[in-house]
Amino acid sequence: MSDEYYLELSENPVQFENASSVNNVFFDEANKQVFAVRSGGATGVVVKGPDDKSSVAFRMDDKGEVKCIKFSLGNKILAVQRTTKSVVLPDKRTLKLLKSQSINVNWYMYCPETAVLLLSTTVQGNVLQPFAFKSATVSKMSKFEIELPAVPKPAKLSLSERDIAVATIYDQLYVMYLKHHSRSTNSPGAEVVLYHLPREGTCRKTHVLKLNTTGKFALNVVDNLVVVHHQSSQTSLIYDIKLRELDGALNVHQPVLPARSINPYKIHLTGPAAAPSQAPVPCELYSSSWSVFQPDIIISASEGYLWYLQVKLQPTLNLLQDKGKLMDFLLRRRDCKMVILSVCSQMLTGGDKGNLSVVATVFDKLNQVYKEYLDAEQAYTAAMESGPSRSSTSYKRPVRTQAVIDQSDMYTHVLSDFTEKKGVKHKFIIAVLMEYIRSLNQFQIPVQHYLYELVIKTLVQHNLFYMLHQFLQYHVLSDSKPLACLLLSLESTYPPAHQLSLDMLKRLSTANDEIVEVLLSKQQVLGALRFIRSVGAHDNVSARKFLDAARQTNDTMLFYTIFRFFEQRNMRLNTLFTLIGHCEEHVAYFKQVFGENALMKQATA
Repeated sequence: MSDEYYLELSENPVQFENASSVNNVFFDEANKQVFAVRSGGATGVVVKGPDDKSSVAFRMDDKGEVKCIKFSLGNKILAVQRTTKSVVLPDKRTLKLLKSQSINVNWYMYCPETAVLLLSTTVQGNVLQPFAFKSATVSKMSKFEIELPAVPKPAKLSLSERDIAVATIYDQLYVMYLKHHSRSTNSPGAEVVLYHLPREGTCRKTHVLKLNTTGKFALNVVDNLVVVHHQSSQTSLIYDIKLRELDGALNVHQPVLPARSINPYKIHLTGPAAAPSQAPVPCELYSSSWSVFQPDIIISASEGYLWYLQVKLQPTLNLLQDKGKLMDFLLRRRDCKMVILSVCSQMLTGGDKGNLSVVATVFDKLNQVYKEYLDAEQAYTAAMESGPSRSSTSYKRPVRTQAVIDQSDMYTHVLSDFTEKKGVKHKFIIAVLMEYIRSLNQFQIPVQHYLYELVIKTLVQHNLFYMLHQFLQYHVLSDSKPLACLLLSLESTYPPAHQLSLDMLKRLSTANDEIVEVLLSKQQVLGALRFIRSVGAHDNVSARKFLDAARQTNDTMLFYTIFRFFEQRNMRLNTLFTLIGHCEEHVAYFKQVFGENALMKQATA
């Protein structure tokens, strides 16, 4: 069942003393700190943050009920609010008024990540005035109006701060408005309306998330996904605003996945009733005591827990059947690589087996992201090589996200295993390999030789030599030195492979010495010798490197053959082994193995 839960609470929550008649709990969204204030602070204030470094404990005089308490960034200044109109700084400091605005405000909301303040204005409260803070400056942004489901008569405050959230999604700032079901408009359910708030320019309504139900909701943003929690059904929905379904100028979105509960979670009981050895008990999910904060925080003050909400990607594989849509979804997630590779493996051997059009779609989506990264890397390198200039300073090194699935990833985790699978038709295996190569070529990504080698090995394994010959003849498999060496090694199985290899090496127009080095490194000593003779370079080549390679094979007859060849060459050229190439040790080895009489007389003259 746990395979179905795509949302979970973090394993290591921040724990604090739960709210009670003597302990008040506050949360600071900027520092992500929980304040547990006992007896107005007289018996202690404990501050806990996302890590141990931000945790601190102290006492302060009880001067009345604490309405709000926060630290400045870095825990340098403490601010305590006890009345509606005053804030006290226990550490005496002088404050300076930098800027003031005269405006009637119903309520405010601050987004610490972007340093943007939203003020609710007008009688109905639906005209929002944003301010942006940067260093010591405050700038007024363009105000905008939230469209209410119905206009009340007479006019009254109709937009609550409970129905507004501010969050960054895909690096853009959005104001999210929870638009409740209106009987008068016959709407099927509530909606979340997203208003895009740029630093400059006007705010526009850009996305509508259809909830298809009514009731109490809460919003989080996790990994660029909008998560909508529904209290009465105790389920959550997720939306990806980049999965578009255009409806005129607006993007209207349905949930990406079916509604599911957050993964069940167990907690340890606290308080006087809890026994030290008591087993953890199930946490009440979607409790009325839960408070939800942006972007991804859920707090249960009654139980003393702060969690970060997390998305689990593995369950989405079975919940989202459309592989193209699934790939679009996964490629935008933070920790997606291994899940994407798992989708590819499942696609080739699971229920979709045999559907090449699905395979092609997935490969193209992967290679598009791969190509974008390669282009960005190339542009960055070119800008750096051109030296410092106004344009090059604007280039940032592209970040390689987990969505970049390169050829080695596909080879290691998907394709090499796939070619070894039992019960899969070899025609389908070859078709898949060629489909991946086609996709790489379509995006003008140079194909790595090991993919071609995988194709050749698969063809040879199934004795499909006619197909191999056609692939090489029509240049479906691109020429490369490693490929030519692989063909040489197939000579005993498929004799024409030798000539195919030589033709490929000649087409490469690579230095003959380099080709020989490659062949020798693969212990293709006879193949190297044949090649060097075919290009007429055998009179000038070093005998030593061939004899070294022959010795390394531990094949005495091969060594004998190579030694004899160079003996005859030297006799023809009237030169000695010892004079060209320093081969004394090989002459000595030859004598030791085959006897001194086996040497040609001219070679020792």
